[in-house]
Amino acid sequence: MDIEIQPASLSDKPILRNLLELCQHDYSEFDSADVDEHGLFGYNYLDNYWTEPGRHPFLVRVSGKLAGFVLVRLLDSADNQPTYSMAEFFILRKYRRLGVGREVARRIFDKFQGKWSVAQEDGNRPAQAFWRKVIAEYTNEDYEEVQRQDDEWRGPIQMFNPRETARH
Repeated sequence: MDIEIQPASLSDKPILRNLLELCQHDYSEFDSADVDEHGLFGYNYLDNYWTEPGRHPFLVRVSGKLAGFVLVRLLDSADNQPTYSMAEFFILRKYRRLGVGREVARRIFDKFQGKWSVAQEDGNRPAQAFWRKVIAEYTNEDYEEVQRQDDEWRGPIQMFNPRETARH
């Protein structure tokens, strides 16, 4: 299976916006989001991926066909070490359980060296299982998980630094 991860250009923004709607539809099973009067979920931060430094949008293709996207964000860090967040990660259902998501995650982790923070919403058990497995394999089980319950986030967050772990 030929998996490509390509930086999304400004001209790709409409494609990413459409894929984000599919992603948010899937997530709506686990959160309280509703569509607006136009039948859209919307995504408040999409434009920021082309206007703010430290934001990185990617399109995922499998054998040349669109298969998903990844949004990576560089977080502010108190210790001046880069900390990356997997802001959004989406693989179309037809490509799930084929190893596509795992391979895409590994390549993205390899691309952005520094600390990582990967968060899932409390109710999204499938995402939690996926990320725990992928991160455990990637780090050889050398990661920390915290459970956050506050106004900003509710759910588990896995944190790790690939430079400090015995990887794949």
